[in-house]
Amino acid sequence: MMQTRVLVTGAGGFIGHHLVSYLKKQGYWVKGVDIKTPEFSETDADEFELLDLRKWENCLRATREVDEVYALAADMGGMGYISVYQAEILRNNTLIDLQTLEASRRNGVKKLFYTSSACVYPEHLQLEANVTPLREQDAYPAQPQDAYGWEKLYSEIMCQHYSQQYKLETRIVRFHNIFGPYGTWEGGREKAPAALCRKIAYAKLSGAKEIEIWGDGEQTRSFCYIDDCLKGIYKLMLSDYPQPLNLGQDRMVTINELADMIMSIAGVQLQKKHVPGPQGVRGRNSDNNLLKQVLNWEPEISLEEGLSRTYPWIEKQVYTKLRG
Repeated sequence: MMQTRVLVTGAGGFIGHHLVSYLKKQGYWVKGVDIKTPEFSETDADEFELLDLRKWENCLRATREVDEVYALAADMGGMGYISVYQAEILRNNTLIDLQTLEASRRNGVKKLFYTSSACVYPEHLQLEANVTPLREQDAYPAQPQDAYGWEKLYSEIMCQHYSQQYKLETRIVRFHNIFGPYGTWEGGREKAPAALCRKIAYAKLSGAKEIEIWGDGEQTRSFCYIDDCLKGIYKLMLSDYPQPLNLGQDRMVTINELADMIMSIAGVQLQKKHVPGPQGVRGRNSDNNLLKQVLNWEPEISLEEGLSRTYPWIEKQVYTKLRG
């Protein structure tokens, strides 16, 4: 039996790097593509190419001689990034997504997995901290908060039309705050769990008594550990479900509560200094009813367990940096 050949775009990034390793363990031949190599450990890809997928010829090259594409390449980051660089995000991600789809079609790819985001959901449904969990059908009428969400929504529609018109099956997932080790933890593109782990680690190792938190810290989110994310991706790709599907935990916590959990893991007690900063929507949580119905599964790793695996890795990075 021929080994299935898959392409992972964005394979130098956090989720893409983990996904390459996961797919290798499932027995696939894996090609990784990104504009950078993985930052914190070597790739497990059978082949890895440095390619800028904003360029059409690179998309054609990347998608040749593969059976399936996992399209994770994106210009993105935490709220500190996506709230500022909206024009670049919209331009870059539109180019990447449109050209990856079209190149996959032209090269005879059988199935494409598209990674969307909870940022597609309307802002008016996320104005309160104690928000009603977001169902997949809540994406319309559309009103995402930022350019990143609008582009993801457009690309979801593009995937569905490609699937209907051409012989290219698509699967679409909406991530809800994926976190874990071996991801960006400084520089502005990191997400809230990594940023708080970094701040708490710096305070612990330097003897500081406080950390800064953007806003009042009462904004809410749900957070999903990377291992559950990978399992969900794989299960959805093996399914026959063609519509967008949430992938995340459905347990909502405040940013203050998240900080307290990490401090407990770190073994320190610090003051929270609330400062102005981008916060995104006031509240967001995943409704997992459709996920459970479609995949007969939902994320299983608790937030505390995921943080207990993530914080020590980030503390080690901070310790190494402080030592110079």
